[in-house]
This record gives sequence, structure tokens and C-alpha cells, in this order.
Amino acid sequence: MSLELRAAIRAEVSAIIPLDALEAEHLQATLAWIDSGAELWRREKPATPPEHLSTYFALVDGSGLLLVDHKNAGLWLPTGGHVDPGEHPRDAVVRELFEELGISGLPLPAASFLTRTEVTGHHLDVTLWYALQAVRTLPLRYDDTEFNQARWFDFDNLPYAASDPHLARFAAKLAKISA
Repeated sequence: MSLELRAAIRAEVSAIIPLDALEAEHLQATLAWIDSGAELWRREKPATPPEHLSTYFALVDGSGLLLVDHKNAGLWLPTGGHVDPGEHPRDAVVRELFEELGISGLPLPAASFLTRTEVTGHHLDVTLWYALQAVRTLPLRYDDTEFNQARWFDFDNLPYAASDPHLARFAAKLAKISA
């Protein structure tokens, strides 16, 4: 891995302003992990290496966000995926946005949130969350091999109990950023 790419990923993570003590802790641990020289990308499914980069990108309008009913996870999640070896997380967002929703050309902001989540007891996803402005009428072609459906949820009706454990904090951060 090039030192420039590691530095660019570190800069992306460093630019995130934490919402709360948990995100500050996740940011500090992630920066230490990046600085350690450890491999950052998953080489083999499901968990080699056991800690690796992933992304979420939430399509957001003024009143809610798009979630997908993920077949394997059995949860309503923002779209996203694992970052490929040698790929910057922002490039993964562009790739996954097209693969999962058939969308290209949306403006891509910097990551606004970071989490570290143990997945099914066997690996740790270090996830950069991106909020992409969109409209609900944007034509979507979701990947029906991966998702049962894609659906817009209003902020006051997000399915927190059946989603990523950090979704409520992400929604709170979006509210704080847009206030």
C-alpha cells in the first residue's frame, strides 16, 4: 500500500468531528490502527484481516434517508460495503453507489461519521459514513440479489431496532450538522 493512500485515508478520518465520546473513542482507535501500519482492507471474506475498512453512504433528503432491507444481515441498513484493497473509501462509495443502486454522478462529501462495529462475532468493520444529498424521486435500480427492497424512511420513523446499532447516533449527527 502506498504511503500516500494511507495518509489520504488518515486525513479523511482525522477530518471527522466527533458527535460524542463514543465517536471520539472510535476515531482515536482508528487513527492508532491506521498509524500502526496494519492492513486496512479485507482480502478474503468474511474476516481476513479481522479488522478492515467499510463504508456506508446514506442518501439523505431534508426529512429522511434511504435504507435497504439487507438479505444477509436481516437489517435495514444504509447502502455501502467493504473497501477493496488499495481503494480509498470515497472511491468505494462511488463504486458501491453504482453497483447497489445504479446511481452515478452524485456529489460526494467528506465522511461525516465513523464507527467500529463487531460483526457477527468474527470481525470488526471500521466504517466511514457518508451522507449524500438526493431527492426521493431519484430513479433507483437496487441490487435485488443483495437487498429485498430499498425504502425511504422519515427521520421520525427510522427502524432503529432493526438496523445498524449506530444508526440513531448517525441520524442525531445529521440533525446537528443541518441545524
